[in-house]
Amino acid sequence: MSERILVPYDGSAPSKKALEYTIEKFENPDVTALYVVPVPEGYWTAFEDEEMEAAEADRAREQGQETLDEARETGAEHGCDVDTEVVTGKPDRVVLEYAESETYDTIVMGSHGREGVSRVLLGSVAENVVRRSPIPVVVVR
Repeated sequence: MSERILVPYDGSAPSKKALEYTIEKFENPDVTALYVVPVPEGYWTAFEDEEMEAAEADRAREQGQETLDEARETGAEHGCDVDTEVVTGKPDRVVLEYAESETYDTIVMGSHGREGVSRVLLGSVAENVVRRSPIPVVVVR
């Protein structure tokens, strides 16, 4: 039986490295690339109307599908089928909830390291996933 691996994927170089790592290092993995459309938060969301919000959400989901097409192509180049899924929410929470509800064995994700001194080695989403995940997490740099 192959190991079920969840790879949060946003098309960035770190997420591409995570997907390639998964395909190369795990024997015959069952891989799902997960694109998370972030939910807008904060003060400005109170001023958006529902039509504008729906149109932006549709565009974001389309962009997610296009990004995941790249993930599928990467898998095909390496002889691996990559399933894909687009979901909406707060990225770290969604990754954890999806991994647990769909019974994945491992999460493999890239590290961005873009925010502040405390995030030099790990991006904030990766850091939150590592801290809270009930399953193993591999962070690829």
